[in-house]
Order: sequence, then structure tokens, then C-alpha cells
Amino acid sequence: MKTIKPSFLFFLVGAFLCLGTGCATLPNVSEVIEEAPATQHPRQIVAAKGRVLSPQKSKAIMARLKRSVDPTDILERHIAVVESVTESPLTRGNKITLLADGQAAYAAMFKAIQKAKDHVNLETYIIEDDETGRKFADLLLEKQAAGVQVNVIYDSVGSMNTPAAFFQRLAEGGIQVVEFNPLNPLKAQVNWGLTLTHRDHRKILIIDGKVAILGGINISEVYSSRPFKREQNEKGPIHWRDTDVQIEGPAVAEIQKLFLDTWQGQNGAELSGGNHFPALKAEGNALVRVIGSTPGETNRIPFIVYVSAINFAEHSIHMTNSYFIPDEQIIQGLTDAAARGVDVKIILPGISDSRLALYAQRYHYTGLLQAGVKLYEHNTSLLHAKTAVIDKVWSTVGSTNMDFLSLLNNDEVNAVILSQEFAGEMEKMFARDLEDSKQIHWEEWKKRPLLPRFREWFVNLFGRWL
Repeated sequence: MKTIKPSFLFFLVGAFLCLGTGCATLPNVSEVIEEAPATQHPRQIVAAKGRVLSPQKSKAIMARLKRSVDPTDILERHIAVVESVTESPLTRGNKITLLADGQAAYAAMFKAIQKAKDHVNLETYIIEDDETGRKFADLLLEKQAAGVQVNVIYDSVGSMNTPAAFFQRLAEGGIQVVEFNPLNPLKAQVNWGLTLTHRDHRKILIIDGKVAILGGINISEVYSSRPFKREQNEKGPIHWRDTDVQIEGPAVAEIQKLFLDTWQGQNGAELSGGNHFPALKAEGNALVRVIGSTPGETNRIPFIVYVSAINFAEHSIHMTNSYFIPDEQIIQGLTDAAARGVDVKIILPGISDSRLALYAQRYHYTGLLQAGVKLYEHNTSLLHAKTAVIDKVWSTVGSTNMDFLSLLNNDEVNAVILSQEFAGEMEKMFARDLEDSKQIHWEEWKKRPLLPRFREWFVNLFGRWL
């Protein structure tokens, strides 16, 4: 079994569409920042049972958080920018559990599904017909037979190698299944060419409207292997390094809204019965905002959030990303941050399921290294995580890659967590990943032969479609 990014397919279709209609562009974040108020307390903080806190209470909560860390604009100016572009509220009272790697995530998913009493909503880019996929299918069918309504959205391109019989078995067992933007043009509900490049890259699991798990982990056996397995057995699957979070508390309702919007947008069957929005009590202390995106120049919220957070960082930016083909605004933000003394460290793949993406990624090293950005390549596993922690208080975990397909074309979802405690967990995870990564030094990098330099330059010309 091999999981790959369908880069060549996107390249052909994307190039054709750009020639015919012109390419969409990412929003100018500098303009968004200029138009946002210089300071703004959160428009609303939503607490337990959907209660909207007063401006005074919201102000007091943010003041306490600011006192817990070194001064940073990430807790004031950045929040003002985000509030100006999204209706998704900042929610209070969330418990966040960091799930580093597939084994931890799958254990949490199985435990949550087994406890389901009302419904299970699963949205994923890839679900494969392998040992892991079949374990999920068996458990979902078991819950459906026990009276728990199971609803599944899978992406047609991401799951293109999964036989129709796999999903037919789910449907015959009573599970409601939706194929997102089918590859088959006879099934397409709108313009097939446009929907082909519009993919559902989210990975969401929601249990009874009370527990949600999201991040970068698909349903595939590549996440079930352990690190270093291939060193002992070269025929064994390479370990994929990824990250999810489990969320309990008011933020779950915002994740549920995204799932239901996608379900309705794909003309899924009416979800009769079930309590998708139960009253949610406080489960922890973390502030969480759920950031979702769909295609459209004005709706690339994860991109705006990332660029704004980078621009307002004052102390540290520790980022991990699996497909790093950034636009100029991200590059400029990272180099400017390094220039003003921010500790910018980025862990990137040293092994990839897309060799072209790896070449395009390395094209950007020269400018970043010269600016003082510290770059590392993770070599013990195939890095697939999409995370960041900034100024030891702002963290994000989700499905958004730093490439054009993710930033411009896909449906994505990230959780932004404001918590000193959770940021500390993220920093520890980042430190562990650094131990398994090799730093790229400028003095060595600039001596590389001409051939790889040319190859990286050439592949980057087509980076928009990788």
C-alpha cells in the first residue's frame, strides 16, 4: 500500500483551469491587518452552554492570559485581525489533549467511538481499505447496528484507491456515506473541472456533539507503524509522524457546524433525529477558536491566521509542516520575524510521499537561511504534521499545509488554542521532533551542486499545483 499526493493530476487540471479562467490568488494580509482595528477585545467569548460572556468578562480573561506570558501582540493585535475576518467565536472552557502520532490518535478515536450513544460524524480525506481502515469500518458498523447513527464524508480524490465495495459495505450496514466532489463526472453536481481541484482535506471525528478529534491524521495503516521499523525491516511500512488534538467543551459545537455545512453542501441525506448540538459544559481552561476554510479569495481564513500570527510574533515561532511551498507573504513574514530577533525554527520533511513537493520545498531554503531562519529536516519518519506554537501561548493543530492546494483550493480546519499550558506541551513535542531532525546549515547548503539547485528551481515554477 502506498499513499501519495495526486500532484500530477492537480497539475494537469490546475494548469488547464488557469489557462482558461485565470488563477485565484490569496488575500493580501497586510491590507487585512491595516483595515482591522489596532486593538479589539474579542467580539465574543462563548462559554459553557453557549453563553456569550460580557465584554468586561472577556477582557478580564484575556488580561489573565497576558499576565501568564511575556508581552506579545499575538494576544491583542493578532486577535483583532482574526476577529475581523471570521464569525467563528473564541470559546472558553475547553479541554485539549495532544495526540502525537497515529497510534495515540487511533486509540483516542476508538475509545471515543466505543462510548458513542447518539451519533458519530466522521469526515476524512483518506480512508483506505487496509487493516486500519477495516478496523474503523467494523467498529462503525457495530455502533450503527447498536442504534448510533454514523455519518461519513470521504474525499473522492484522497480515497481514490479505496474500492467502492468498501463504502458500499458501510452503506448496506445503515451508515450514511457522502463522497465529496466525486471524481466521476457523471456524479458531479456542479462544474466537474472546478470541483476536481476543490478537495475536502479535513480530518474530523465528532462523537455525540461532545468530543471532537481533528488534525492531520488520515485513516490508513501508514500511521500504525512505529518509528525506526524500516531500519529493522526495510520491507515494513515507513512510519508517518503526525499530530491530532482531542477537544472537549464548547469548541466542539463549532467543529460540528463545519461538518454539517459540508454534509448539506454535498446534498447528503437529511440527518433526522439525533442531538447534534447538546448543551456543552466547561471541561477545561483552554481558549479555542475553530478555523475552517472553503475555496474563495476572501475565505482563506487559515492563511490569514497563519500570516498574521507570524507577523505579530515577538519571541518564538516553532513550526512543523509537511508540504512547505509557501507564498511570498509567508516567506516575508518568516524572514521579517527572524530579522527582528524572533527565534524562528521550522521542521520540514526529509522524506516525502511527493518527491516534487520536496524539491519545491527546498527551493525556499536559501532565502530563509540567509535571513536567519533555522531549518530542520525530519528524517526518522515521513513528517505529515501541520502544527505551530508561537510565543509560548498561541498554538495551532490542523489539516492546513503551507502549500497552494491547501491554502487556496481545499476545505481545511485548524484549531487555534490560546493556553500557556498547552503551548508548553507543544514545545516539548517540538523539542522531541528536533532530536529526530537534522539542521540545515547555510555554509553547507550554499555548496550544493548545480543539478539539485536547477531541479528545485524548475519544480518550484509549478508549485501552485503540487
